[in-house]
Amino acid sequence: MRHLRVLCAIEDTGSLHKAARRLGMTQPSLSTQVRRIEEFVGGRLFTRERTGCRPTPLGRVLLGRARPLVDGMRALVDETRAAAATDAAGPLRIGSTASRALPGWLRRLRTGPAGHGAEPVLRMDVSAHALLRLVAEGRLDVAFVHEVEGCPLRMPPGLVSRVLVEREPQFVSLATDHPAARRSVVRLTDLAGDRWMVDPTVDGEWDGLLRALRSAGLNPLVLHGDYHTASSLVATGEVVTLCQPTSRARSDMAIRPLDGDPVGVRLLLAARTEKVLDTVLPDLRAAYWEAARQAPAYSERFARPGTGPDLGPGPADLGPTPVRTKVQDPT
Repeated sequence: MRHLRVLCAIEDTGSLHKAARRLGMTQPSLSTQVRRIEEFVGGRLFTRERTGCRPTPLGRVLLGRARPLVDGMRALVDETRAAAATDAAGPLRIGSTASRALPGWLRRLRTGPAGHGAEPVLRMDVSAHALLRLVAEGRLDVAFVHEVEGCPLRMPPGLVSRVLVEREPQFVSLATDHPAARRSVVRLTDLAGDRWMVDPTVDGEWDGLLRALRSAGLNPLVLHGDYHTASSLVATGEVVTLCQPTSRARSDMAIRPLDGDPVGVRLLLAARTEKVLDTVLPDLRAAYWEAARQAPAYSERFARPGTGPDLGPGPADLGPTPVRTKVQDPT
C-alpha cells in the first residue's frame, strides 16, 4: 500500500519534487523507491521530462487499479481516526499557512468563551494542500489556508470549508530607498528592472506571480527562496517580493499596494465538520480584522467605500466560480 501511495502522489503532483514533499521524503529517496517499484513490475511507470513526470501506458494501467485501493484505505483510516477523536477529545489541532492573524486567533481560542480549555496545537506549512490532507486524515482538526487566484486548491473528499476573505489583494515589499517606495501605490511596470523572489513550494504562488508579470508585459529574473531569505534580500535592495497586505513595514522595508491588485488570494478555513468551523471562525475573523487595522497600507482601504476585503461568512466549496458575498466590518 505504501508503494501504491507513492505512485498516486507522483501522478497527482506531476513532479518527483512535489510528490516527495507531500510524502515527507527526499527526492533522491523517492527516485530510488520508484526505480525499485519499476524493477519489481518489470517496466517503466513514468517518463521523466523537463516539465515533470507523466505515467507511461503501463503506469496508467497500474494507477487505474491502485487508486481505488488507496482511496479505500484512506477512507478506512479517516473513519477510524474520526471515531477515535470523538471518543477522546483533546486540544484543538490547527494547521495554517503564514498569516498575521494567527497570534490574535490563538489568543482568542485560548482565552475566549469559545476556548477549548487547552493550549491549541499549531502546525505551520507553506503548502495548503499538505495541511488539507492532514485534516482529511484526522491529524488536524482545522486548517487555515490561502488559495492563489487562478490556482484552485484540491479539496479532499469529506471536508467542509468556509471563506474568511473572498479576495485578499497581495502587496509588494521593497527596500525603503527603492524609487517606487515613494509612491503610495506601485505599478508592476515601476519594478520592471527588479529581480523578484518567490517561494516555489507555496501552492500556486509561482504561477500567480508569473501570470501577473506576463500580463504586464514583464519577464524579470525570478529567484527562489523562502520568506526569511526574501525579507533579508528585500531589505538590501536585491529583490522585491509579493507579501500579504497585513505585513508590517520595517525601517528597511516598505509595504505598498500594487496598482489594480493583479494578484489575489482567497482565505479559507477547512475542517471535517461544520461544528468545528462554527466554533473557530468568529475568532479568526476578529483576529484578521485586528491584523488588518494594524497594517496602515491595508487599513486605509477600509475608509474607501467598496475597496475593503470581501469577507464570506457562509459555507463555500472550492470551485472555480465562487459565490462572492460582501460583509461589512462587524465593528
